[in-house]
Amino acid sequence: MHIDFAPPSNGTYNNSGSSRQLANYMEHEDLERMEKGIFTEGFFNLTDDNIYKSKVIKDIDSNIAQLLKTDAKFFAIHVSPSESELRAMGNTEQEKNEAMKRYIREVFIPEYANNFNKELSASNIKFYGKIHFDRSRSGNELNMHCHLIVSRKDHANKKKLSPLTNHKNTKKGTVTGGFNRVNLFRQAELGFDKLFDYNRQQTESFDYHNMMKNSSTVEQLKLQEKCIQSDKRKIEINQVSNQEYLFSINLENKKTIKQSFDTGNNQTVDSFISFVSSEIDISFNPEDYYFKPKKQKKKRRKI
Repeated sequence: MHIDFAPPSNGTYNNSGSSRQLANYMEHEDLERMEKGIFTEGFFNLTDDNIYKSKVIKDIDSNIAQLLKTDAKFFAIHVSPSESELRAMGNTEQEKNEAMKRYIREVFIPEYANNFNKELSASNIKFYGKIHFDRSRSGNELNMHCHLIVSRKDHANKKKLSPLTNHKNTKKGTVTGGFNRVNLFRQAELGFDKLFDYNRQQTESFDYHNMMKNSSTVEQLKLQEKCIQSDKRKIEINQVSNQEYLFSINLENKKTIKQSFDTGNNQTVDSFISFVSSEIDISFNPEDYYFKPKKQKKKRRKI
């Protein structure tokens, strides 16, 4: 899961004035999809779908009490699942679309609110989202992602909330609370895995990539070795579990055979035993399914 906060600029992401320019950009994909006869949706927030762009602009631009002319009025956030994550979110674009909205509402926004350390909930965050299905510069098969426009002020237009601050859970001073971006990335990932029952490999986790980016070469090598060993253990466990499953099936088959004998249905017993014997290997020794180092062949010395 890739989450990033677009840095303010003089173009699309200029957030010191109106949100109109960003809202226009967030809607640009709709015309192309409509021309192709592909379904489109409007903006969404925590409770509603198909919200008009005009309402988004008016709502964000009016929620700026006590902000100076040069202050940020809103923030742009991109939430981009990987191809593997997108496959876990559904089979069709409509299914992935609904899954994305559910993830934003049930996981991302609640975690976003929580990481300000101001006892906020999802209902305190004023935001609008727009889902895009393509990236012109990407060669990936699946490219669905979500653009969020989030107000600088809370829903009641009272508290200033900035996810770009470097303060974290401060108790004293001008800024109290702050924002923990690292914890947001970590919790948003864990929430995704729980919501969609996603079996995340360690090498695709935020912690792995964060450490590989910021740690020393020695620490990176240690982490890679740890991941390799972890993957080996998972394979071993899966292999043993599969054999245990087959063994349990065999026990059930024995019960079925016994019932056939008890009821006198001997005509089907022989064929059933033959089928079971050919399809299931009842010999099971877990030690046979653990990794064993290959023995190297001794090279004969030439005379």
